[in-house]
Amino acid sequence: MRPTSVKLGQQRKHRAYLELMDASPWSTADWQRFERRCGLHARHAKSDEQAWRVLSRHARTVLRTYSTSFFIVTRFLPARKRAQVESVYAAVRQPDEIVDSFPYAPAEQEALLTAWREQYEISLSIPSIREALHAGVPPFLAAFTQVVREADIPEEHYHAFLDAMLRDVHPRPFESMASLVDDYIYGSAIVVGAFLTYIYGAASPATFDDALTCARCLGIALQLTNFARDVGEDQQRGRLYVPLETLRAAGIAQPDVHDPTQQSGWQQAIRSLVEEAEAQYAAAETGIAAFHPDSRLAIHACVAVYRELNRRIGRSPDGIHHRASVPFGAKFRVLPRSKYWRLPLAYLSF
Repeated sequence: MRPTSVKLGQQRKHRAYLELMDASPWSTADWQRFERRCGLHARHAKSDEQAWRVLSRHARTVLRTYSTSFFIVTRFLPARKRAQVESVYAAVRQPDEIVDSFPYAPAEQEALLTAWREQYEISLSIPSIREALHAGVPPFLAAFTQVVREADIPEEHYHAFLDAMLRDVHPRPFESMASLVDDYIYGSAIVVGAFLTYIYGAASPATFDDALTCARCLGIALQLTNFARDVGEDQQRGRLYVPLETLRAAGIAQPDVHDPTQQSGWQQAIRSLVEEAEAQYAAAETGIAAFHPDSRLAIHACVAVYRELNRRIGRSPDGIHHRASVPFGAKFRVLPRSKYWRLPLAYLSF
């Protein structure tokens, strides 16, 4: 067999592997295998740019697997920005899985998050992706810190994100919406919106602060929509993201999603989250013009898709007993028709 045939065979095998990994969210072992494979390919790259392409391709698989909605809306970005966003997603997904899905005790979660933070600091001190990988930095952190350097993202923002993940290890309730935003959503979503703002860019230097404000509103909206959808799942994890004052206003003093006498109260509380999220989506929509023109379509798509999910949650008669979603056809209907051609190609390419 000629060398080119061998190379094509290896590419097909790698594509088949990525397709298999796309099938469903992963176990701890899946993540470990995927990360090892990703790191191995990137360490053998002949240049940092080639290593970047390997890492971003694998980051794209993470995004495809865990969020079809965000995967779709990021297809409307230019290629380089899209790859950077995919790398951001992978770098926030993995710590999130440590506290949400992997079967670790709290002490193990804390240790893993601490080690992750230390590796982030190490990676920031190494300007080369390949050098960072050879120093033992996890692949998606090596890629993310490259994005931090390229986009001039403030280094402390990722620390704020990790602080929010650490807060989930020992969850406690939030008294008010202001507390929820300041003490949790800031790290879990607002700074992630800031990551993306530095990547997307502003229409001009004068509009950058307006773009950050828009991203803040959108981050709050997205997080509230997730909270409204996942109330039951969150309680199973011992978490409560609905503010206590919101629950008291709905007649709930001792929150229990399984108590049949509280169901109407939970419906009212969820609607309160949905209404606040809707106000934040509306505010975000008015600020999209502050972003660079080549990123506005993706932001519009993000607002449209997740706003539709938010509205479906608000209309659902089953409340906490139904995890609302937006069917693929409905996502298409809220996206710009002139750009439909991007989506089938997105599902065929790696």
